[in-house]
This record gives sequence, C-alpha cells and structure tokens, in this order.
Amino acid sequence: VRFDEGEPRFILGLSTLLEIFSYPNSYPEFKYFGERIMKRITLTLVLLAMFILNMFDANAATDEITISELKDHITFLASDSLKGRKPGTPEGRIAAEYIRDQLKAIGLDLLGENGFQYFPVITGIRIGDNNSFLFNEYVGKVKDDFTPLSFSTNGSSTGHVIFVGYGFDFENDSLAWHDYQGLEVKGKWCLILRGNPETDTPNNPYMLYSSLRKKVLTAKDHGAVGVLFVSGEKFDKKDELIDPYFDKSYSDAGISVLHIKRSVADLLLKEQNKTIASMEAESDSTKKPNSFELATKVTSSVEIIKNKVPTQNVVAMLPSVDQSVADEYLVIGAHYDHLGFGGPGSGSRKPDTLAIHNGADDNASGIAAMVEIAEKLVSQKAQLKQNIIFIAFGAEEMGTIGSRYFTNNSPVDLKKIKYMMNIDMIGRMEQEEKSIIIGGTGTAKGLDEIIKRTSDKFNLNAKISPEGYGPSDHANFYAKDIPVMFFFTGAHQDYHTPEDDIEFVNFKGIKTISDYVHDLIWKLTNLDEPLAYQEAGPKTKSMGRRKFKVTLGIMPDVAASDIKGMGVNLVMKGRPAERAGMQKGDLIVAMEGKPVNDIYEYMNRLSDFKVGQRISVEVMRNGKKEILIVEL
Repeated sequence: VRFDEGEPRFILGLSTLLEIFSYPNSYPEFKYFGERIMKRITLTLVLLAMFILNMFDANAATDEITISELKDHITFLASDSLKGRKPGTPEGRIAAEYIRDQLKAIGLDLLGENGFQYFPVITGIRIGDNNSFLFNEYVGKVKDDFTPLSFSTNGSSTGHVIFVGYGFDFENDSLAWHDYQGLEVKGKWCLILRGNPETDTPNNPYMLYSSLRKKVLTAKDHGAVGVLFVSGEKFDKKDELIDPYFDKSYSDAGISVLHIKRSVADLLLKEQNKTIASMEAESDSTKKPNSFELATKVTSSVEIIKNKVPTQNVVAMLPSVDQSVADEYLVIGAHYDHLGFGGPGSGSRKPDTLAIHNGADDNASGIAAMVEIAEKLVSQKAQLKQNIIFIAFGAEEMGTIGSRYFTNNSPVDLKKIKYMMNIDMIGRMEQEEKSIIIGGTGTAKGLDEIIKRTSDKFNLNAKISPEGYGPSDHANFYAKDIPVMFFFTGAHQDYHTPEDDIEFVNFKGIKTISDYVHDLIWKLTNLDEPLAYQEAGPKTKSMGRRKFKVTLGIMPDVAASDIKGMGVNLVMKGRPAERAGMQKGDLIVAMEGKPVNDIYEYMNRLSDFKVGQRISVEVMRNGKKEILIVEL
C-alpha cells in the first residue's frame, strides 16, 4: 500500500499495516498519515481482500524471485523518507523493522530479541560546555578562537608552550627532520603548524609524517600535555577552524588537542616578535627545525561528548527439516545501513554536500536479493540439508561493526557455520558484459570449481578472487576460519554519493545474481560433506594513501571499541608477525616500548620502521603480556 501525492512514501507489509491500525500510538513515524489512513480504510480493505484472493493463485508469485518484488524492497529502503538509513537513527530502525517483518512474513524463525541483535555505535560527537583556553589576560571563545579536535582527551591541562614547527621527528634513508631536538617537552604544550613544506607537491616526501594524529603521537612520545595546531597562511589563507567530527575511532589521543586561530597563535608568539606567517615561511624555505620555547603558560579544558546509541542486526533462520544436520549452518548476509545525509567523516565521496544518500545499490540491492532468496528457499525447505541464517547487518559503513559484533556474540556455535555468503552492491551489473566480482573463492577446498560451473550455467562473467579478506562484512567471518563468498558488481561514480538512486539500478541484473546465489546455496547445502575451510590470503585493508615500507602481515581489527590497543584479526602465514609467534586474537599494546592505543597509533608506529629492522612488539594474550621479537 503506497501513499504518495508528493509526500514521503511508505510501503507497508500486511502485518505492519494491521498493527498500525490496531496500535496507532506505537508507530509515531506514521502518525502524520493517521487521518489519511483512516479515511481510506474502505479502499484498504478492498486491497487486502484482493491480496488474500491472490494468495490462492498458484505459488509461482511467492516461490520465484521477481523483479517487481526486488523493486518494491529497494523502493522502500532507498526512499527519501528513510533519510539514508544511518545507524542509530529512527529511520535506520524503520529499515530494520521492515526487513525483520519481511523475513517473519515469509516464514523464518526470528532469532535474538524478536529478530534483533542490539549493539552500540557512536554516531557523532558534540562540543560540551566545559571547554576553555586561556593564557595571560586572554580568554578564548570556543568555536570562534579555538576548537577541540574529536580525538582529544577530555580534561584540563596547564603548561608552558614550545613552538616546534611542523612537529616532525623522523629520519629515513634520504630525509631527516628533528623539530624536538634539544628541547625539554615534558609537561608542556606543543604549538605545531598544520601540513608540511611541500603540501602541494606531487609525491610529497613529508606526507607520511603530516597527519594530525601522527604529529600528536610524536608530541605525546616526547611528554607533551597537549598540542595546539595552527594553520599557516600558505596552508589555509582563510584560517578556518577544523569542524570536529567523529572519525570512527573509539579511542582518544591521550592528551589535549586543540586547533587555534592564527591570530591567537600570534599573541602567543608576540613575546618573540614573531608571527605564524613568518615561521611558516622560514620552515618552508630552509626545511630545517626552527623550534623555541615560550615563557607563556596556557591552561585549557576539553569536553568532547560522544553520541553513543543502540542499533541492531536483523537475524532470522530457516531451519532444515533434516534433524541429522541440526547443528550445521550457512549464513547469508547483507548490510542495510548507509551514510545518512553524508558530511565530513561519514564516508561520503562528497563530504561537503549535505544531502540524503539513499544507497540504492549500496546496499538496498543486497538486502532485496537476500529477502527474495530467503522467500524462494522457504518453498524448498524440505530438501535443504543445512540450517540457513539470514542476517541484515547494521553499521557496516562505520567499519563492519555489526558483523564483527555478530561473530563475537553469535547465537550459534561459529564452528558449525560452514559458509558465509555476503551480498554487497549488486545493483549496477553491466547487462551486456554480465560480469560479477566474487571474492573468497579460495577459502574452501573445491569452492572455486563449484562457482565456475554455476557461473557458466548462468552465462555470467565471474571475476573471481581467492582471498577471504575484503572491505565488507564477510571479512569478520573469514577471520573466524569460516569459508566466505563475496558478491559484488563493482564500484561506480555514484558510489557513496547522493546520486546512488533507484533509477540507476539494473533490476534484471539483480534478479540474475539472486537466482545465481540461490543456485550456489542449493548446491552447497546439498553436498554430502561440507567443503573444508582453507586459508586464502588475506590482503590487508589499505590504510588510506600511505605506502608503508614494512608490514607485520596481519589483518587489524578495525571494529573493536573501548579497548586500549589494536586487535589482531588474522595473521598471514610466512609474514613477520607469524614468524615471531603472533596469534589471531592478540592485542598489540606497544611497539618498541611505545604505546599503541588504536589503529591510528599502530599505523604511525609502523611508519617509523625500516626493512630488516628488529623490533619488539608487546601483546596481551589471555590476560597476560607477551613480548615478541619481530624481524621486518
């Protein structure tokens, strides 16, 4: 039932519609339509009668995957009324309820709490009331003169100020820069220029050392109580304060971090008859340290409030009637969340544009396929030889948090999960080429052959990749030694933009892939024996644009929260970490005696090492600290 006329549109399942009529106060999101619904009750009853009559018309309409039903699911999930399905929002909850109701209506058993598995996420940050910055007679105004950065620690700090140029302290084969040399930094604030001397230069040799977090980590290693960032005229002529946003890291820097206006920094430098503009120009021209200590003492307090809210996975099961496989499972998954209105830190490729990111391809397409595959399998459950769990993951766009939570809190024994199939972005298949990307084909013995034969049957150009790791929810299952398959039709220019809309979706392609995945499920669940897991990769997640000279050979746990350290999701065979005895599940807490509190500090520590170097890595394992010697 649709209510249009230029207003937000809802597509309601029969059971949901009846609940709204019976308990209207429980559905505030539909309150606006209450009077309209009641006025149209007669028409609705007629439509319901037609629906009931249609149920008696052969089972073909429900037994087969149809383009019309795929389109209905995506029309609802990618509508403007759901505002981009951001985790932790009312609209994200509506999307989850819609999926839950669909799975329940077709006959699946709901798991968890009425089909939901709850977990917390941080959806953003805000600046609290207890933020201050003062020195001498000057009292700064938050958001006008200064702003705390999102990864600053909360609390108060007092200390003298040292200007340390660009805040560099590194040495490699061809380049060296030591802004802290000869300075006593402990207990003091570091005033640091943003950027580097060659910000606009291609193949910039300073980029590896120029991130804000890298500079803060360097200052903290020298004992600083806080960092004051300032923009030089060359770096930012307008001198705009950084807009604090949640950067998807659950841990803070461990010290206070502020961004101050250039005029404020010039007041600090006044005693030396210097300005930020002159210091930036000197550093850029000489490419040498120009550090010095100031007599001024700064006092600051920081209060950053993280907005932690609950969201959910949707979990349901189609049990096999064969009791001999009562403890064997195949998991079909797809994430339903997207980027909301976008903006800085959201993952949008247009972060300066605040607009609804509907995510029709990413990943309403995968959810639609999953629901339709489930419906078809229900009609065939008498022949299934494995239980099938269907999961709509939440918070994938925030770092595969939902799937990570599921694998750490599974309602079934993970060792009994024989395969995991992840459907993510299958809505843009080129119809003429009929190509699909399939990852994880090497994670089970003989899996690649089954995939190739099935691809030929459907006349699909399958571009296969054996590696189990990938930038989606299946990676967390692979880390638990579960064979995985990842179905994907490729990125496109509308990926993570407001233009990922339903009018660009290839529904014929989604149906083909849905039928294809269904056929694979059928083959895998009816094997005499499940295929044996085997390790295939992984290739670790790319850390932005950085190119590291060395790697440990691990897959980091990027989804862990509220933990000091960096978890190890997987250790690759034959790589430095494995040779040193590192194990999956270890928590890296220090490298070369310097703390590692999160993945950002891990990356920054890694950038300091060289090929052939021997380093110590401290890990927590089963509650005890272990020291590993790693040959890079």
